[in-house]
Amino acid sequence: MANWNFGNFGFADGDGDEEDDAETGFSWKTSGRDSIILLVDVTRPMFIKQESGETHFELCMKCAQSVLKNKVISSDRDLVGIVFFGTEKEKNSANFKHIYVLQELEQPCASRILELEGFLQGDSKDFDNKYGHNNSFSLSDALWACSNMFSQSPHNLGSKRVLLFTCNDNPHSNDPALQRQARTKAKDLHEVNVDIELLHLSDQGKEFKFGDFYQDIVFTADDEDDCVLPDASGKLEELMTRVRAKDNKKRTMGKIGFELGDGLQLGIAVYNLIGEQRKPYPTKLYARTNEPLKKNRKTFCEDTGELLMQTDIKKFQMYSGRKIVFEQEEVASMKKFDEPGLKLMGFKPRSALKPYLHVRPAQFIFPDELSVQGSTTLFNALLKKSLSRDVIAICRFIPRRNSAPQFVALLPQEEELDDQNIQLSPPGFHVIFLPFADDIRRLQYPDGPRASAEQVDKAKSFIKKITFPFSSENFENPVLQTHYRTLEALALDQDMPEDIVDHTEPPPIDKRAGAQIQEFMDMVFPDGYVPGAKPPPKRKADKAAGGASKRAAKDNSPVDVEDLAKQGKLAKLTVAVLKEFCQSKGLATGGKKNDLINEIKSFFGL
Repeated sequence: MANWNFGNFGFADGDGDEEDDAETGFSWKTSGRDSIILLVDVTRPMFIKQESGETHFELCMKCAQSVLKNKVISSDRDLVGIVFFGTEKEKNSANFKHIYVLQELEQPCASRILELEGFLQGDSKDFDNKYGHNNSFSLSDALWACSNMFSQSPHNLGSKRVLLFTCNDNPHSNDPALQRQARTKAKDLHEVNVDIELLHLSDQGKEFKFGDFYQDIVFTADDEDDCVLPDASGKLEELMTRVRAKDNKKRTMGKIGFELGDGLQLGIAVYNLIGEQRKPYPTKLYARTNEPLKKNRKTFCEDTGELLMQTDIKKFQMYSGRKIVFEQEEVASMKKFDEPGLKLMGFKPRSALKPYLHVRPAQFIFPDELSVQGSTTLFNALLKKSLSRDVIAICRFIPRRNSAPQFVALLPQEEELDDQNIQLSPPGFHVIFLPFADDIRRLQYPDGPRASAEQVDKAKSFIKKITFPFSSENFENPVLQTHYRTLEALALDQDMPEDIVDHTEPPPIDKRAGAQIQEFMDMVFPDGYVPGAKPPPKRKADKAAGGASKRAAKDNSPVDVEDLAKQGKLAKLTVAVLKEFCQSKGLATGGKKNDLINEIKSFFGL
């Protein structure tokens, strides 16, 4: 069975704020803030140094730091708490033994990040003196303490999750009663929509056996028979990758129905796998109290200045010189085509989906078991059949009410795992938006020289040389990185970061395909042609000539001086032409223009 447990692929946050996405056309309302508690095992095995030179506890603190920093950047309104279990001292609202709440469920801030920095700079003796170790803890009490933190939070909570860090695969192995209590408490949390995620750590020479205890603590989807659990982490990179996949809530862009036929429907959720990350908008503050300002928009009548309610606003359409007024309900009913959802129209071979049909970024759909019971099983069957037959599903897609229908192609994607069984690509369907007929232009190419087959092959050879697989995860935005690192340095009182290396700049193309490009140029361009070279500059006219370049062009044309002299039109000639004629006939060239004209008239006996 496929593992339907993947990372964050949507964007939303706030306390019940309604948001719109101009690009996707979705409108959704979040149910509250995302809340997450890091439940960390601090028994003595977590403080044993591993082959990497670090302890499991140090890895957990680095991951906790990363979670807080990521929350500050991505969604600073989310809530994060940190709880230790297995301590000698206790600190919690219910006075559970050996449970210590290090940080309450609050928004991340600089002081909380610096507190975690202190655990990495100190040694294990400092921890022993301040918190201590004790194996007589109860995991049920630890989960209960987390539940109390959720219930006592003054904020409106949406998703509630507990990330459990431990290297012990079978706690309370000698006490079945404590194990039974932990399983019961985990089940109770699952029923109130509190998810427990296990981030297990590998000990030296020891295999983490998930089935001994934690298979009854970590619950999978209601309609999922099996779940592929990643291997235990022993390195910082592996654990950080896993934490990043779990510290963000899978926020859906919308939940709709998928109609496969008459009476056959399943529930699906729509996600955005990739979105553009922008700089956060600045928050406007009141100058006196430094409190954030809240926007309040009111509409007034232009004629009377009266405050208008939403029901007072109407829309109209000019028709034959008259205003045809519509109520807002009438406008909404005219725009409504059908209920939101996907409707299966048929199937096409996968080869029918051409790259030029791309009109906008794709989305991703995933089964929603809460909407329709059995959706995961039906969705999984459709996905397997589509992959085995190499077909795409053509559907009519209405994302929300009053939206125009669109046709989409559902491109199946199989689940992909790495060597550590960490999910790289989730199983599901990419929603490819298809163009309408009038969206595609038929270009008319002008008649001209055509490239030969050899020239085309030569162009393909150097294009292959400069082509490389691209992934947005391999390139960081240098502007955003500089912005966030500068803010982090200011907040944590650290040194200013060094300049970020811009890896988005392409390397010199000559190093990759210099020979192939030169061969292509020799075959296509004529000898001596330099692509992109500037034309030689035009020669400027001599300033002393007084703009005589145009007149010089006229002076170079043949002139019948004798005929002009007989007509009395020698004055129309320039001094340069008159002097040139006098010089050719051996006449005097000194004096002014009238002197030259008189000399020429005397020459012709006029």
